[in-house]
Amino acid sequence: MNDRNLVRGLFLAAIALLFGLPSLRYPLGDFSRAGPGLFPLMMASLLMVIAVATIIRSRFVEHVPMGFNPKNISIILGSLCGFALVSHFVNMTAGIIVLVFIASFAGTAKYSIKRNIAIATGLCLIALAFVKLLGFNLPLY
Repeated sequence: MNDRNLVRGLFLAAIALLFGLPSLRYPLGDFSRAGPGLFPLMMASLLMVIAVATIIRSRFVEHVPMGFNPKNISIILGSLCGFALVSHFVNMTAGIIVLVFIASFAGTAKYSIKRNIAIATGLCLIALAFVKLLGFNLPLY
């Protein structure tokens, strides 16, 4: 199994099952009065659809060999740790900014502060929408 697209689809399916199956133990409710299991089940279902499409697509496209880049994996894990630490000790907005600026070192494109500011702003606006529109309790500020 040296096909990156197939492995990607199988990994997405595993994540969908990992979160979808436990969500069935919680009450689902309905769309007007959602239970705690409805949102994870919907997200896991959408992820499973993407996983199945990725697996099917991998059969029809040219096989791409798998490759691991330990440096990029370390950078991404470090950015997640930085996000968690800064979110815990400062606030989530600063954590998002740290996450974007550290994770961008793993990219193949030229490092761009302007692009990182745009991405961090977009993610902060999404988090703000979660707080204001959906009522999530996130420590944004």
